[in-house]
Amino acid sequence: MRTNINFNWEDATQVMVGAFILAVPISFSEEAWRLGETLPLINLVTLLAVSLFFLSLYTYQSVFQGNIKERFFSYGIRIVIAYGLSSLVVALTLFCLNKFPILDEPVIALKRLLVITMPASMGAIVVDSFDKE
Repeated sequence: MRTNINFNWEDATQVMVGAFILAVPISFSEEAWRLGETLPLINLVTLLAVSLFFLSLYTYQSVFQGNIKERFFSYGIRIVIAYGLSSLVVALTLFCLNKFPILDEPVIALKRLLVITMPASMGAIVVDSFDKE
C-alpha cells in the first residue's frame, strides 16, 4: 500500500482512459445531447454537486482508503484533476462528434459537458483506483 499518493503521468493517463470509456458511448447518445439542451440550471448544478460528491466519496474510500488526515490537500487536488481531465476528454469527444458548439452556443456546450462528465468522471476515478491497493 502506498503511504503517499501523488498524482503523476500514469495517474493522468488512467483518469483519461477511464473517462473515455464512459464518455464515448454516452457522447454518441442523442438523449445526452437533448438533456444538455433542456435541463434547467438547478438540475445541472445538482448534477455537478452529486458528481463531485460521489467522486469524493469513491476517492476517499478506494484511492485513499479512508486515510486523508495528513493528505487532505492531495485528496482535494486528485478530485479536481480527475474531474478536470474528465471534462477535457468529454469536450474533445463531443467536439469530434460536432456536438460541442462552444463558439456558437456556449451554454448548450457547457450543459452537455456537465451532463456527460458526471458518468465519465466516475469511470475515470474507478480506473485510477485500480493500482492503489
